[in-house]
Amino acid sequence: MYLHLGKDVVVRAADVIGIFNLETSTVGPITRGFLATAERDSRVTNVSPELPKSFILTLEKGVERVYISQISPATLQKRLENYSEQ
Repeated sequence: MYLHLGKDVVVRAADVIGIFNLETSTVGPITRGFLATAERDSRVTNVSPELPKSFILTLEKGVERVYISQISPATLQKRLENYSEQ
Protein backbone atom coordinates (compact mmCIF):
# COMPACT_ATOMS: atom_id res chain seq x y z
CA MET A 1 0.00 0.00 0.00
CA TYR A 2 1.00 3.61 -0.49
CA LEU A 3 0.59 6.74 1.61
CA HIS A 4 -0.36 9.96 -0.18
CA LEU A 5 1.64 12.87 1.29
CA GLY A 6 0.17 15.68 -0.79
CA LYS A 7 0.27 16.92 -4.37
CA ASP A 8 1.51 14.00 -6.49
CA VAL A 9 3.80 12.46 -3.87
CA VAL A 10 3.23 8.96 -2.49
CA VAL A 11 5.49 6.64 -0.51
CA ARG A 12 5.20 2.97 0.33
CA ALA A 13 3.42 2.66 3.67
CA ALA A 14 5.94 -0.02 4.68
CA ASP A 15 8.77 2.53 4.26
CA VAL A 16 7.28 4.99 6.79
CA ILE A 17 9.23 5.11 10.04
CA GLY A 18 7.36 8.00 11.63
CA ILE A 19 5.02 10.93 11.13
CA PHE A 20 5.81 14.03 13.16
CA ASN A 21 4.14 17.34 13.92
CA LEU A 22 6.50 19.94 12.49
CA GLU A 23 5.47 22.65 14.94
CA THR A 24 6.01 20.70 18.15
CA SER A 25 8.80 18.31 17.21
CA THR A 26 11.24 20.92 15.92
CA VAL A 27 11.43 22.63 19.31
CA GLY A 28 14.17 20.24 20.46
CA PRO A 29 17.75 20.69 19.30
CA ILE A 30 18.19 17.02 18.36
CA THR A 31 15.30 17.08 15.88
CA ARG A 32 16.42 20.43 14.45
CA GLY A 33 19.92 19.02 14.02
CA PHE A 34 18.58 15.87 12.34
CA LEU A 35 16.50 17.92 9.89
CA ALA A 36 19.40 20.27 9.17
CA THR A 37 21.67 17.30 8.41
CA ALA A 38 19.04 15.70 6.18
CA GLU A 39 18.64 19.01 4.32
CA ARG A 40 22.40 19.37 3.90
CA ASP A 41 22.60 15.80 2.55
CA SER A 42 19.76 16.47 0.04
CA ARG A 43 17.46 13.93 1.71
CA VAL A 44 14.54 16.34 2.23
CA THR A 45 11.64 16.68 -0.19
CA ASN A 46 9.19 19.53 0.28
CA VAL A 47 5.85 18.21 -0.97
CA SER A 48 4.03 21.54 -1.17
CA PRO A 49 4.77 25.27 -1.11
CA GLU A 50 1.91 25.67 1.40
CA LEU A 51 2.47 26.04 5.14
CA PRO A 52 4.03 22.76 6.33
CA LYS A 53 2.36 20.86 9.16
CA SER A 54 4.25 17.58 9.31
CA PHE A 55 7.35 15.73 8.33
CA ILE A 56 7.47 12.08 7.43
CA LEU A 57 10.58 9.99 7.96
CA THR A 58 11.00 7.04 5.61
CA LEU A 59 13.60 4.38 4.96
CA GLU A 60 13.73 3.78 1.21
CA LYS A 61 16.24 1.22 -0.04
CA GLY A 62 18.37 1.74 3.05
CA VAL A 63 18.38 5.55 2.83
CA GLU A 64 16.52 7.78 5.28
CA ARG A 65 14.39 10.41 3.55
CA VAL A 66 12.35 13.24 5.00
CA TYR A 67 9.20 14.59 3.38
CA ILE A 68 7.73 17.93 4.45
CA SER A 69 3.94 17.97 3.98
CA GLN A 70 1.07 20.42 4.36
CA ILE A 71 -1.16 17.58 5.59
CA SER A 72 -1.61 17.28 9.34
CA PRO A 73 0.04 14.37 11.17
CA ALA A 74 -3.36 13.17 12.40
CA THR A 75 -4.71 12.90 8.85
CA LEU A 76 -1.61 11.05 7.64
CA GLN A 77 -1.82 8.66 10.59
CA LYS A 78 -5.49 7.92 9.82
CA ARG A 79 -4.57 7.18 6.21
CA LEU A 80 -1.91 4.73 7.37
CA GLU A 81 -4.37 3.03 9.73
CA ASN A 82 -6.95 2.74 6.96
CA TYR A 83 -4.38 1.13 4.67
CA SER A 84 -3.37 -1.40 7.31
CA GLU A 85 -7.02 -2.44 7.82
CA GLN A 86 -7.46 -3.27 4.14
